[in-house]
Amino acid sequence: MAKKQVKVAELAKHFEMEVLAGEVGLKRVITVDDLYRPGLEMAGYFHYHPSERVQLLGRTEISFLNTLNAAEREDRMKHLCQDDTPCIILTRELEAPEQLLDQANRTGTPVLRSPISTTILISRITGFLEHKLAPTTTIHGVLVDVYGVGILITGGSGIGKSETALELVKRGHRLVADDAVEIRQTADSHLHGTAPELIRHLLEIRGLGIINVMTLFGAGAVRTQKRIGLVIKLEIWQQEKQYDRLGLDEVKTKIIDTDVPLVTVPVRPGRNLAVIIEVGAMNFRLKRMGFNAALQFTNKLTETIADDIDDYD
Repeated sequence: MAKKQVKVAELAKHFEMEVLAGEVGLKRVITVDDLYRPGLEMAGYFHYHPSERVQLLGRTEISFLNTLNAAEREDRMKHLCQDDTPCIILTRELEAPEQLLDQANRTGTPVLRSPISTTILISRITGFLEHKLAPTTTIHGVLVDVYGVGILITGGSGIGKSETALELVKRGHRLVADDAVEIRQTADSHLHGTAPELIRHLLEIRGLGIINVMTLFGAGAVRTQKRIGLVIKLEIWQQEKQYDRLGLDEVKTKIIDTDVPLVTVPVRPGRNLAVIIEVGAMNFRLKRMGFNAALQFTNKLTETIADDIDDYD
């Protein structure tokens, strides 16, 4: 998987920041979502300086710089403006030291300025970069929101994924994506799915063609994105295959770097897949709340057998 990048020019444009120096370096790229405030570096300690991060200079850093003489400021700025430094951002409309602007123009390091306070700007930029740099993948399947649970329905072509999604929408649930699901993994290892812009709100039903779910069923029948909690794999019923009948097996599948619970549902004539998926969603929610029907049944069965043995003895 290729490492994702964000150009400094895109960051500057998104937050409407002023370019003070190093304009030629706006094509530099940001590869990490961590930001850095170079506090110790302003005092001259650069041994562990993470130069690959976006550098933010707030009121504290600029105030300290102003206490140094010109030679010291020039030395700090030479170390701060590195070839691998994406950019340097000044917050609160602070004035940039002359030595910073000179060194930035010399090395092509972009210096940006924002009127927003340091703490708020850090939060906003971090969220922006986390979204842009998050690992992504695209999976063939259908993503629906059933009782608040994001369910990714997978399976072979023509097995009935879209028809099942249509039945779920008719029953009051919401469609997120059909055919292609774009999945993004956030920093907390959660998976969020959405639909490509071109096919958003659309369902492909064999025999009918493409239908617009929002137009037919209203805005309440769709949503833009949903966190994926459960994967349900549809497969043709195989007579010789042993399927889990109790629900004790905790099977998981890996998407990007995150393990997601996986349930395999065999498909055969007469099975109402929409109802099965609804029950699967409700059962998933119960398990998250600590109630496991299969486990309780097994424990009661074990206790009953043990009692019978004791009575026999």
